[in-house]
Amino acid sequence: MSTNHSNITANQVDLALLKGEIPLVGLTGGIGSGKTAVSDILGSLGAGVIDTDLIAHQITAPGGDALPRIQEVFGSQYINTDGALDRSKMRALVFGDPSARKTLEEITHPLIKQETAKQAIALAKTGVPYLVFVTPLLIESGSWVNLIDYLIVVDCPEETQIERVMHRNKMARPEVESILRAQVNRETRLAAANSVIENQGSLEDLRQKVLDLHQKLLKIESKPLGSS
Repeated sequence: MSTNHSNITANQVDLALLKGEIPLVGLTGGIGSGKTAVSDILGSLGAGVIDTDLIAHQITAPGGDALPRIQEVFGSQYINTDGALDRSKMRALVFGDPSARKTLEEITHPLIKQETAKQAIALAKTGVPYLVFVTPLLIESGSWVNLIDYLIVVDCPEETQIERVMHRNKMARPEVESILRAQVNRETRLAAANSVIENQGSLEDLRQKVLDLHQKLLKIESKPLGSS
């Protein structure tokens, strides 16, 4: 496995260029499952972490690349006074209207994909042992299946998810439940996993599980795109 990736230039932003060069690990889970906690621990252990949800927030923050098109398509009522996307108002719209959700994704997904590739290529050049892509809708998107070498699913009971998100995001139960319904069901997610991290205990318990997983990830051999 190459560690300096000298054959990849700075202006190339195709994530597939890294396939076979460095292990590519997908990390997903339902809302409130604890993906960020797991990725933070992996990052502290030396992994290169790219959080696509964080990128989505960045492109819809004041001055973000997605905002002009969002305002043009959906109207200024979906932009806050500080110039950021009104996420609660947009969330209410897209989870009640599949066509609006598709339109929003057509605006944001290409930008997220481009920034994800830029960050991944930059991190690969630093010599990290593997890359972790934290992607809430990794399984739903379909585009990651042939790219990643290993899939981690962070899991907990649905009721735990609901309680965490209600507390963390100050959402009502029906709103959280509508988000859960828009995500792939738990059984499908678990069936696709190479490793499952159960996140129902203490942070120390979670850290030990992730430490064990890290040792496993260090042994992954990446495969070139299209290999069997």
